[in-house]
Amino acid sequence: MKKISDLPVNLVEEILSKVPLKYMRAVRLTCKEWDTLSKSRSFSKMHIDKISAGESMMVVVLMRYNLYLMNVVLVVNEDPLIECKGQLSCLDKQNYKISHVFHCDGLLLCVLKDDYTKVIVWNPYWGQTRLIECRYSVGPNRWFWFSYALGYEDKGGSSCRAYKFLRFIDQFVGYEDNFIWYEIYDFESSSWKTLDVITPHWRINLYERGVSLKGNTYWLASPRNTYEGLDNHIICFDFTSESFGPLLRLPFDAGDDATVTLSCVREEKLAVLFTHYELEGPLEFEIWISTKIEAEKVSWSKFLRVVDAEFEPLISYDCFFIDEEKKVAMSFEDAYPTKFNIVGEAGYFKKLELGERLGRDIKWMQHACSYVRSLADIKQPAAAGGKRKQQSELEKQRYDQNMARLAALKKLSRAWQFERGRPTGE
Repeated sequence: MKKISDLPVNLVEEILSKVPLKYMRAVRLTCKEWDTLSKSRSFSKMHIDKISAGESMMVVVLMRYNLYLMNVVLVVNEDPLIECKGQLSCLDKQNYKISHVFHCDGLLLCVLKDDYTKVIVWNPYWGQTRLIECRYSVGPNRWFWFSYALGYEDKGGSSCRAYKFLRFIDQFVGYEDNFIWYEIYDFESSSWKTLDVITPHWRINLYERGVSLKGNTYWLASPRNTYEGLDNHIICFDFTSESFGPLLRLPFDAGDDATVTLSCVREEKLAVLFTHYELEGPLEFEIWISTKIEAEKVSWSKFLRVVDAEFEPLISYDCFFIDEEKKVAMSFEDAYPTKFNIVGEAGYFKKLELGERLGRDIKWMQHACSYVRSLADIKQPAAAGGKRKQQSELEKQRYDQNMARLAALKKLSRAWQFERGRPTGE
């Protein structure tokens, strides 16, 4: 009797490529041959193509400090469907609780809830993770809040990408003191570097989330020394040059009665949601999509406009998704995260229920982001005793100066809060 191990490799690949993603860990643990085969690029590409065939859009949802994978299915002449694929495994087995998640090229950057000294970069498809030790840490209290971004330098195709992790603090402490520290971590050298950002011409909102596009990250931003609203420009961080570009104007003027949210279309185009209303008028929202992105300019095209007479936002201010082909916008409802809205042209509107599978966790939804499975390989740090890039004297000096200033401003912030009878936090 023939065993499965006697079958040709291409036939074994064909059989295993039909295994659902949630069972792939069991496949890899079955034997060394299957583990090796399942991690080959040829098999992985075949597997991703097959399991993605019936999926329109994948969304990673952060709920109650855990990550869930959801699939939105949009089929012509059929009712749309949203289904939960289940909780993403691997990190949950380590009892990690996640407070923030960011997506880039199939990788997830996870900020931990109870340990601000580390972040985890994770490829859910491969099951690969990398724990990155931060050089310094302060709790996310009112005065010290980090912004994060994951990106890459393209060195010649999808298999030659050098991943990097950006982290920064840029905010006022008290009335006048401004603390600025931008630093980047290089996966290949396993080293941190302070960026030469001393007097930036931009300001990024403290709670603004960046959007990854082709290895770079974009944020909503404003000119630094003006009172202009934060919602009229975007700015890009280029992970190849490790620098910020110029402020790029959005295709509208956002006033005090408007909100602006940035998103992307399959990491290929930018999308921006502009929600506004006139006094005693209906709530309106417009979605614009980038048609061309250059270093000094972004061109936009209006994708969708909806007037909401009920004065309730059908598309969330926090995050939204679009299907360019189906001409629809989608998001979870702000007040009722158990509901998922789909809005389109000519009054098209569908409200989907997520069902009971998630239990009470859905009421604790914190954030959602689009997700595309990837063959990206997370480079691991050099083994103990291996060669690592040595920190330069200039970097040591910059680090020491920033740490001294950070310690001084932490004391100042505690004193400033104490004077006003507020809890000082960390």
